[in-house]
Amino acid sequence: MMTVSLKTTIRNIVLITLLVLSVVPGSATIIPAGDSALKSTPEQALQYLNSIRNLRQSKWWPNVAPDQLLNNLKTFTIKPLAFYEGKTTNFCAYSALTYIPLTYDPLGFARFMIELYKNGQANFGKNQLKPTKPVRMEAGLLRYKGSLDLNPAGQMWFLTLADHYKGYLNFFNRRFQKGDENTFWASTNFAKFNRMLRRLFNGTVKARGADLFRPKINDLPEYLEAHMQKGLVFLYLNNKKLYRKSHKQSLISTPTHYVLLTNIRRLQDGNIEFEYWDYGARTVQQLSPQFLKNIIYGVSVWTQRVSK
Repeated sequence: MMTVSLKTTIRNIVLITLLVLSVVPGSATIIPAGDSALKSTPEQALQYLNSIRNLRQSKWWPNVAPDQLLNNLKTFTIKPLAFYEGKTTNFCAYSALTYIPLTYDPLGFARFMIELYKNGQANFGKNQLKPTKPVRMEAGLLRYKGSLDLNPAGQMWFLTLADHYKGYLNFFNRRFQKGDENTFWASTNFAKFNRMLRRLFNGTVKARGADLFRPKINDLPEYLEAHMQKGLVFLYLNNKKLYRKSHKQSLISTPTHYVLLTNIRRLQDGNIEFEYWDYGARTVQQLSPQFLKNIIYGVSVWTQRVSK
């Protein structure tokens, strides 16, 4: 009969194999070249999560079952690019930046989530995150959001970030009420997004752009390609235009969405092949340089600060 330890070892090997196979052959690596200073590995995170036995139901998060929490965290570890903000929510900014902890420190993220579950609060980066009671009561109950319905750990994380970080868009709706994941309570303006990057993660942030004005960058594709070699590039864009059947300019244009740029290159016909992580998957579109410039309002480059 197979021992428990042997079963655990085999399971870990299978999970790590899935992680390796999940990388699409020939696709661009998002982590900047030469940056191998990861704080932890997926294997370490899985070993930690598998070592947790008899996790008790949290009094702070009564609608998040412990077994489901652990399963969600294991899925985050082996498939970070499958992390999804859910349909109709305003969680896109939080989803985009979550790529950082899942890639650079999956063990640290797993430990944070377990501490948050046990104690109702936990330290992350430069902040102590202590979500309010309405938020803690709601996690696990969000419905009709696609795969987020089955992801109470993701609900915990998104709701906690939205509850803690505030910008001017949240001014008139600062206290969570049922359904606020779809309202300005959960929205993120450009300055708030960059503040979260600086406060949550150990790195430097270079930001160009604003909520109402596009960044003045002469050759935007070249700028984005060059900065992908230095760090992670997040884009604040008008996705309503991006997903329109006809890519035409309109009189009304405002940014509404955050994505992580995964690849960009010029094509022989002069168009730009634009690849980004959005809604739990990589999307590739071919756009004209002018249209690309028209939809991008903010560029945030996060570079990991490497300890010497």
